[in-house]
Amino acid sequence: MSPVIKSASRPTATSQKSPLAANNAGAAKKGPNIKGNKIPGASKIAGELLPGFSRQLSAMLSAGMPIVASLDGLEEQADNPNFKYVIQQIKKSIENGAAFSEALRQYPSVFDDLYANMVKGGETGGQLAETISRLAGFLEASAKLKRKVKSAMMYPVIVLCIAITIAIGMILFIVPVFGEMFKDFGAALPAPTQFLLNMSVWMKKWGILVVMGITGGVILFKKWKATPAGAYKFDEMVLNAPVFGELNKKVASARFARTFGQLIRSGVPILSALEIVSGATGNKVAGKIIMNARSAVEKGEPLSSVMLTQKVFPIMLVRMLQAGEKTGKVDEMMDSIADFYDDEVETMLGGLTSLLEPLLMVFLGVIIGGIVMCMFLPIFKMGSVVGGNK
Repeated sequence: MSPVIKSASRPTATSQKSPLAANNAGAAKKGPNIKGNKIPGASKIAGELLPGFSRQLSAMLSAGMPIVASLDGLEEQADNPNFKYVIQQIKKSIENGAAFSEALRQYPSVFDDLYANMVKGGETGGQLAETISRLAGFLEASAKLKRKVKSAMMYPVIVLCIAITIAIGMILFIVPVFGEMFKDFGAALPAPTQFLLNMSVWMKKWGILVVMGITGGVILFKKWKATPAGAYKFDEMVLNAPVFGELNKKVASARFARTFGQLIRSGVPILSALEIVSGATGNKVAGKIIMNARSAVEKGEPLSSVMLTQKVFPIMLVRMLQAGEKTGKVDEMMDSIADFYDDEVETMLGGLTSLLEPLLMVFLGVIIGGIVMCMFLPIFKMGSVVGGNK
């Protein structure tokens, strides 16, 4: 039996606005370094703490605990002071007559539109505990997918950084020592060794400017990527990149299918669901495709027929969507295809990691080994070099 929410008997706009306004007015005074509804560390809360919070809240509601008592217990056990404050303010809003979904909307950086809309659907259908349980499963699956992608990319990045750091250190500090030693020979050095010595001199002279240029380039790139046109172009390049483009398409497909399925199951209207999903794929190109599909659906066209004409989402996803529309089981079909693409991503990441490991070792060996060989090449030819000095 779903727990009773206090706001159920107060659906008027006035009763929903006043507690939220009161909470926002007092937020700057009471919260730990919180001003209004801006929560420090919100991304960490949403990514790491929200799945556990949702799972525990669902368990408490399923056990018959009132929503306020459940939030009170979760507030007490919260270790993060900012998240503790958010729970406290949400609880106060409910006590003052706001609906749970409306109270969540005070903090969009923690509880996004997807979360708030699914909760609203659960409230409307009297299945709040079940809806939050589905949300917990969705958040856990999303977090798991992000961890897989991040951990797979972390290894090559770390190895590359180590290789570049070692190479720069050797060129700046070890190569000059060999250069001083070779200077006394008086003979022409082998071309690779001379090139490395020239590079060392050049880096010492212009290295700071190079670092400043790279830093400036990174800043400019971030600013460009932060613009709507830049973000779209970057995501387009990511999708068209060899190997990694296919991986990103599968990640976007998994996110679309799982999010869309959860929203439809929670009773969110399809137009609202598509608008929310457009921002949940993690890719601007995919988001634009979904919004174009939303416009077509608004005119009466089936979603699957519109999705057939695009090139980002795989045909298998579109066919499953088509089957779901015919059978009235879109949510089940989307959950199935999301699980499939999660497995596909995991398999592809495993294959890429296995391929990258030997390639990175070869790269590391060529860079470091090449520098060492260049330095010892004159010593291997010591006879001819020293002979040239006589």
